[in-house]
Amino acid sequence: MDVEGKVDLIGRPPTEEVVTRDELISLFSSNASPKHYIGLEISGRLHLGSLLLTGFKLNDFLAAGVKTNVFLADWHTYINNKLNNDWDLISKVSQYYEKAFNFFCPGVNILHGTKLYEETDDYWRNFILFSKQITLSRTLRSLTIMGRTEKEALDFSQLLYPSMQSVDIKAMDLDIVHAGTDQRKIHMLVREVFPKLDWKVPVSVHHHLLPGLSEPMTLNSNSYEKNFEESKVFSKMSKSNPSSSILIHDSEDEISAKIKKAYCPAKISQNNPILEIIKYVIFHEFKEFVIERPSKYGGNISYFSFDEVKIAFEQGNIHPMDLKMTTSIYLNKIISPIRDHLQNDYAEIFQ
Repeated sequence: MDVEGKVDLIGRPPTEEVVTRDELISLFSSNASPKHYIGLEISGRLHLGSLLLTGFKLNDFLAAGVKTNVFLADWHTYINNKLNNDWDLISKVSQYYEKAFNFFCPGVNILHGTKLYEETDDYWRNFILFSKQITLSRTLRSLTIMGRTEKEALDFSQLLYPSMQSVDIKAMDLDIVHAGTDQRKIHMLVREVFPKLDWKVPVSVHHHLLPGLSEPMTLNSNSYEKNFEESKVFSKMSKSNPSSSILIHDSEDEISAKIKKAYCPAKISQNNPILEIIKYVIFHEFKEFVIERPSKYGGNISYFSFDEVKIAFEQGNIHPMDLKMTTSIYLNKIISPIRDHLQNDYAEIFQ
C-alpha cells in the first residue's frame, strides 16, 4: 500500500480529524511502520462506541502497517474514581479489555499503565518537566478529558491526570496518538508543550463518538431544555447509562428492546441515534441494508448506502419502527460473535 492509500485508510470514517494530514503523509514517507496508541480507562463494560467504533479505527491502522497499541490506563482509572478504586477489579477488567481487543482487532498490542511506569526510568522526571510548562488554570480547563470540570470537588491526584496522559505519549515514543473527539484537548496541549521541551510531536487522529440512544437535550441560555431542534446536544454513548447504550453483552432481546425505545422521530435525521448507528456501525460491516416488510406494505426494500437510507427516511418512505427493527437485526449479527467470545469473562466479572 502506498503512502496516499495508508493516509486515506486512516482518514476514513469513523475518523473525524487528522492533525495534520500533511504531517501524516510526511510520517509515512519516512517511516513505513510508525508507532500508534489509544489510551483507555478501565471503566466497565464495553459498548458499541468503546469497542466497535474504536476497533474499526484500530483495524484501519493495522491494515496500514502501523504498530498499533491499546494502552490500558489502570492508574488513570484509579485516579478518576472508576470501578470503586478497587485494584483487584481494575486488574480483572483490564484482562477483559485485553481479551476483547485481541479478538476484535487481531494483531493489536496491549500495554498496561502500571508496567509502563515501572519500566520508564525518567517518567516522573519528564512529568515534572512537562508540568512546569502549564499553569494550574490550564490544567483545570483540561479536566474535560476525564469527564470532569473544575467546578467539581476534586482530589489532588485528579489534577495530575492531564500531565500524566501527556507524558504517557512521551514515554511510549509515539508517532501517532489516537482517541475519540472528546480527548482532542489533551492532544492540542501536547502539540503546544512538546516543542518547548524538544520532544517529538505526534500526529493526532480523532474518531467520531456515537451518541446515546436517548432523546438529546437542548441548550437554552444556561439550562438544558427541549423544544429547540437547532440546539440539540448529544451525550456520548456511555456504559454508565446502560439503558441508553448497546453493550456488547446485550442479548438479541435486549438489543431489540433498547433500540425500540430509542429516540427516532419520523422524517427527522438530525441528531438521530439510530441513523448514527446505521452510518457508523452497520454500513461499516455490510454493503446492503435490507428492510423486511410484508408484501401488503410494499415488500422488502434494499439500500446500498447510508445516504439512500437517510433520504428515504427523511421523505417518509421508511417508518421509524421498520428502521429500528432492521437496525436491531443487523446489530445482533455484528455483536453476537463478540458476545459469545466474552460470555464467560463477563459473567465472572460483572454478574
